[in-house]
Amino acid sequence: MKGERGSMTAFLAFLGVALFVLVGLVVDGGRALAARRQAMDIAEQAARIGADQLSVDALRQGSFIIDPVAATNAVDADLLSSGVTGTVSVSGDSVTVAVHSVCTTTILEIVGVQSIAVSGTAVATDVHGVTREDA
Repeated sequence: MKGERGSMTAFLAFLGVALFVLVGLVVDGGRALAARRQAMDIAEQAARIGADQLSVDALRQGSFIIDPVAATNAVDADLLSSGVTGTVSVSGDSVTVAVHSVCTTTILEIVGVQSIAVSGTAVATDVHGVTREDA
């Protein structure tokens, strides 16, 4: 058995590194999933804020139309206060917000993965009046 001397040490070293990477995937992957959920929450809130920005002139004429400039400004201000970047688009009575963020890693940083990019997208539609019957 002289030819196999030290083979168990190499196997255990490889197994140790593999387990370390697996723990990193679990810990940092969980943090990335939480960051993605937070990005989606921020996008949903920002989209609702944008959909609330109705045109004053249209309201005076009895119409419910989203003011694209006011919606974009409101969403940008909300994203800025949340500390994230994103994009907003207004199409008819819907506002779409995409939020982009970065989750820094703690364990995977050792193997060269410094951060994980996360994003969340949400659409909000301006709804007015009664939309369904009471059950």
